[in-house]
Amino acid sequence: MNFRFDLRHIKAFVAVAESLHFKKAAEKLFITQPALSRLIKGLEEAIGVELLTRTTRQVALTEAGRLFLAECKASFRVLDRGVHLAQSASQGDIGHICVAYNDFSINGVLPDIIERFKEKHPNISIELTHMPSHLQHRALQDCRIDAGFMIGPLNMPGIETLSCAVEGLLVVLPLRHPFAHRSSLRLEDLKNEKFVLGAENSWKAFRTRFIKSCQKAGFTPTIVQEASTSTGIFGLVAANMGISVYTECVRKFTRRDIHLIPLEGDEHQVETVVAWNSSFISPSFAYFIRHLQEESLPLPA
Repeated sequence: MNFRFDLRHIKAFVAVAESLHFKKAAEKLFITQPALSRLIKGLEEAIGVELLTRTTRQVALTEAGRLFLAECKASFRVLDRGVHLAQSASQGDIGHICVAYNDFSINGVLPDIIERFKEKHPNISIELTHMPSHLQHRALQDCRIDAGFMIGPLNMPGIETLSCAVEGLLVVLPLRHPFAHRSSLRLEDLKNEKFVLGAENSWKAFRTRFIKSCQKAGFTPTIVQEASTSTGIFGLVAANMGISVYTECVRKFTRRDIHLIPLEGDEHQVETVVAWNSSFISPSFAYFIRHLQEESLPLPA
């Protein structure tokens, strides 16, 4: 059924129904009484029912009018909420952002950053997507994600970054490894070891960096096993399939079947950065950037 009335008719009816007085309602709406009467009459004709009874002394609601008034008020509450939500969304108070992460960040700084952001902005939903660092680069360029937590540094046109953490590397050993009693190890000490590393398709950035470091130390690492996840890497090491290296966030894992030995040298550090496309910043994501700036570490000198 096609009702030919609009918000003006509804506001006119509510004003009369609440005051039960045409003159007072007209003054409230800043219109003349004849204009108000035409609006009410048009509404009743459009609906096909009498909403108000009028006499020279009294205005009263019919039963249909009473029920219609309740629904009109409910509709206004919905409209008011819609206006509030729209305004909040335009200001970034309500919205959705997509954040990509690698293994080091989700096992390190990212959970705390997300938790504290949600405390400040509970109405902004966050979609977290696992994505290797090298794939995040293209996703940022294509604006498929708002932000990416990855291995840094990163220098790409139009992409801004902020340092979130700088962690040293630990050597991950099986319990009975001859080096398990050592307090620290040099990279050169590992030249004859067999390594368990993350798979090329998901750990490319870290593998490339680690292999270059080994070659600089005078050897090419012998990679005997690969795993796509951190848990898989630790499991293979625990099974005495080889040794591995991981950032200091591995200490958060409560495993008793591996040993963790610091790797000597400040050059053996991994920086986690958060990156975003400067041409693609929604109001909601602007809040996230501000939060990151408050939470993150300064870039290393």
